Amino acid sequence: MPAFVPRHDQAQREAEALEFLHLYHAETGQPGLRQRQAALYRDGHLTLSTQELTFGARVAWRNSTRCVGRLPWQTLRVNDLRHVTDHDGVFTHLLAHLRGALNGGRILPTMSVFGPGVRIHNDQLIRYAGYRQPDGTVTGDPQNAALTEYLRGLGWPGGPGTPFDVLPLAIEAAGQVQLFELPPDAVHEVRIEHPTCPAIAGLGLRWHALPVISNMTLEVGGESFQAAPFNGWYLQTEIAARNLTDERRYDLLPAVAAALGLDTRTRRSLWVDRALLELNVAVLHSFDRDGVRIADHHAVTRQFRHFETLEARAGRSVRGRWSWLLPPMAPATTPLWDRAYDDTEVRPNFTAQQPAWQAARPGVCPFHH
Repeated sequence: MPAFVPRHDQAQREAEALEFLHLYHAETGQPGLRQRQAALYRDGHLTLSTQELTFGARVAWRNSTRCVGRLPWQTLRVNDLRHVTDHDGVFTHLLAHLRGALNGGRILPTMSVFGPGVRIHNDQLIRYAGYRQPDGTVTGDPQNAALTEYLRGLGWPGGPGTPFDVLPLAIEAAGQVQLFELPPDAVHEVRIEHPTCPAIAGLGLRWHALPVISNMTLEVGGESFQAAPFNGWYLQTEIAARNLTDERRYDLLPAVAAALGLDTRTRRSLWVDRALLELNVAVLHSFDRDGVRIADHHAVTRQFRHFETLEARAGRSVRGRWSWLLPPMAPATTPLWDRAYDDTEVRPNFTAQQPAWQAARPGVCPFHH
């Protein structure tokens, strides 16, 4: 596999394409390598078939050093939508992605790859607004305050001002940006309650069921696809040990501790740990209650070790970024605690995009409800 280095010239792109063709034909056993090489040399670039794109997207997941949930990489469904390059068409297919991937709670790993000139400015398809207040506080998710201000600058009037207002999507196509409001049936949310502490339900917490990452460029065979949103399913610590609890996010541990009746006068009482544990219990309980697929940090790390075993049998090494593979809760109890990994990035893979609000602003079209 080619090393993950910045591209500087056409020769680098062609080298990546050649490496990818060898990888694809070696792993799939498909014939026609020489014909595909000839097409590459003739055209100077690789026009991927749907089968090649699907394989490349799956390998990009397999190569993702920050993902601990790579075991089912071969099950990724890829919607080849490279012919879709208009705002309405992109939005229609994004709604189909959200509804289809949710699959009634039995979440299916899915990616939708759109054509040239398309970009989604949101970092995930479903995000909660963060409204900066005059006193410096934020209502909602502080992580999304800059995104919220950017979308309001594009014409979004704002929501009702709750901590969980769903942001519209900013879709760029042909140099123009349009905003689209997600309908409620495309945003499946889970109400958070605890199995034995009713006061936690009284906090009014919820989280959306489907994490669809939409700000990563898919790099396959020397080609770059800016609009390739993809999803797996949540790991409970992402919600309960980060999103709802980080001091720079919702910072809800004090409220959870109060609901549990814990003594918060000193951290030596370990109220932080106890509140964190019970919020994780609540998230797992709530997703299970609603029949929505979610992983826990003990199961997913054991599955990652199985993934390593399968990769070794296939003659492949597993790369990983240890600080991302370890869960933010009870890491020493997982089988990855004493492991070491090479974190060198290789392609096919994903690259992060510069946030749209930090780049030159494209043209703006009307807001669509």
